[in-house]
Amino acid sequence: MKLLQYNKIVEAINSHSGCTMALLLDLFPGLEKNTLGSIWSQEMQKKVKKNFHRINASEKATEIYNKYLESVGSGAAPGLLVEMAQQLDYSPAMLAKLVLEQYLLARCPTTSVSKSQVNALLRDTTLIEDRDLSFEVYLCLLQDDVYGPFADSIKHSIGHEYEFHLCRKLDQLNISYHTEDVLRSRGYDKTPDIKLDIPIAVDGQVINWIESKASFGDEESHRGYLRDQFWSYWNRFGSGLVIYWFGFVEEVDQHGDKGILLRDHLPSNITFMDPLALVPHDSIGK
Repeated sequence: MKLLQYNKIVEAINSHSGCTMALLLDLFPGLEKNTLGSIWSQEMQKKVKKNFHRINASEKATEIYNKYLESVGSGAAPGLLVEMAQQLDYSPAMLAKLVLEQYLLARCPTTSVSKSQVNALLRDTTLIEDRDLSFEVYLCLLQDDVYGPFADSIKHSIGHEYEFHLCRKLDQLNISYHTEDVLRSRGYDKTPDIKLDIPIAVDGQVINWIESKASFGDEESHRGYLRDQFWSYWNRFGSGLVIYWFGFVEEVDQHGDKGILLRDHLPSNITFMDPLALVPHDSIGK
């Protein structure tokens, strides 16, 4: 995808309050749902990061919690936290987490609230003693496609699905490899999803490893992956291939000549190593 088209999608997401996937599919009918969904998810994460400190500031957090209590006290219909999140242009799950923290602080003002304590209640909302808050938090988690334990489980599952799809493709091509789990069991700390036992070549570029990303590769995420993952793989294993299954901004593909190739699928134009080519001709048959 060209940067110009990507910018148009981002502009549409940010210019429409409460932008939905249905709207994006109408605006960009030629693009895959997974691609648009990944870009939308990334933009939602950016919004949360941008607004996190403002919304979670002590005075603002107290104000939000008091507004919640007033709404419950006045008999507001269920879903009021989801509605508040929409008004704040914020993640419903993250807002529920904030209100839950304030609720716990109000119950035990002399005791600090631990992260593990809050996360346990988010994972199982039936443990929240306040019936109304329990249901409100549950609704927030259901409505949030980006944050929260439900969203995390879905993203984790999709990631595994595409890794399995990659392994199946490699098996069909009789390409020998080791997975990340095997490499970690051997003591490696930072490892790609796939380490090839015998390198292959794509467009003249030697491939020693493959990383599977069930996401869209925008400039910000790709820059972070380069810093935290890809260059580490390159230093340890040599050149490799990154597959952004939901596409990527073409302009970020700048390191192919240095050993990091980008694709949105497993290439079909694979060149396999010929072991006989490495053996001197005069030694063959001896």
